[in-house]
Amino acid sequence: MKTVIIGGGVVGLTSAYELALRGHTVTVIEAAGCGAGASHGNAAKVAISESTPVPAPGVLLQGIRWMLRPDSPLSIRPSIAPGYLGFLLRMAAHCNARDFEAGLDLHLRLGEDANDLFDEYQTQGIDFEMHNRGVLLAFETRERFDEHCASLPAFEAAGHHPQRLHDDAVREAEPALRDRIRHGLFFSDDRQIEPDSLTAGLLAKLSALGVIVRENTSVGRLVRSGDAVTAVVTSDAEVITTDAIVISAGVPSGALAKQLGQNIPIYSGKGYSIDYSPAPVQLRTSLTLEDARVAVTALNGKLRLAGTMEFGSTDDNVNEIRVDAIRRAAREAFREWGDGRGELAPWAGSRPMTPDGLPVIGRLDSVKNAYINSGHSMLGLTLAPGSARLLAGLMTDGSSTLPDELLARVSPNRF
Repeated sequence: MKTVIIGGGVVGLTSAYELALRGHTVTVIEAAGCGAGASHGNAAKVAISESTPVPAPGVLLQGIRWMLRPDSPLSIRPSIAPGYLGFLLRMAAHCNARDFEAGLDLHLRLGEDANDLFDEYQTQGIDFEMHNRGVLLAFETRERFDEHCASLPAFEAAGHHPQRLHDDAVREAEPALRDRIRHGLFFSDDRQIEPDSLTAGLLAKLSALGVIVRENTSVGRLVRSGDAVTAVVTSDAEVITTDAIVISAGVPSGALAKQLGQNIPIYSGKGYSIDYSPAPVQLRTSLTLEDARVAVTALNGKLRLAGTMEFGSTDDNVNEIRVDAIRRAAREAFREWGDGRGELAPWAGSRPMTPDGLPVIGRLDSVKNAYINSGHSMLGLTLAPGSARLLAGLMTDGSSTLPDELLARVSPNRF
């Protein structure tokens, strides 16, 4: 089967890999460079410990309270693009305990084999940088710690049992932390992956499998014949015929689905990251500074800070106020941060968000041979291998790695 995948981020490339293994003749079309968007600037973590969906009880109310703080971890811009208000209202409807718990359960199920799948990738000859350092969720206040612990029964039911740490035990786990960090949850199974190395490794493997990758190539339009897509026309008028398409283009996925007559609400949640090389501080583990919502990930030769969620942005410009809030969180958390020497240019990028906080995986109702694998919000790296395997099974023999009731929750036809 000839399959065109639109989007060359980690979700699109892992989908291409799984489909190529199953005998598909795959072409990947990427508007920029593969892995150059959200896949490049993410927190560099396989974050099972942070699989909670974005819509949570009180989250949008907190965002509204923070609207007057330009450096807040969550920002909702009042001057928003058309359609964004409806998206936020739909998200607000999912900010309840029942939907939050169901979404967490689905993420844990979809990501439960992530470490095993990444191990398989390396065994199969995909070369990338991966570390097994676990992650310490670090809290300044007991209130935030207790709030987070409310969701631990779901993690423990899925086999993830974090260590609860307080005061000296926190600094024993990570000696670089200041005394202001008084509480922690240590998840030993979380991993760290340098995302650009994963992109490079996947591209090399895809080339060896005969997959065609077209970078810096935009999609002009999708050609339909009856209830099927027959070709993708690029912006330079090249016609690529196909038996099936997969939309994995991040935020633009919604507009592409709309070309095929299906409304899938995927909007931008802008995030930021800063790399330091060399690292200003040596860390024993990966962390998330939970009060500031800043991830701290040590990689070979560098350290990455990542954080913030900005709803309503329509560009990837760097807001220096928000970047400085991330820097300040690190300065306040670590003993020997110093002046932050080694800082590289900050990155900002758009993460594909859905109103219920869940990814969108499956066949579109509007076209019989069009599929989507997108909308992974801040969990693209964590959920990519499981999502790709799920999609490949659905497209190849109709098999699913999820039971029907969970498959329906990620279906593009739920909206």
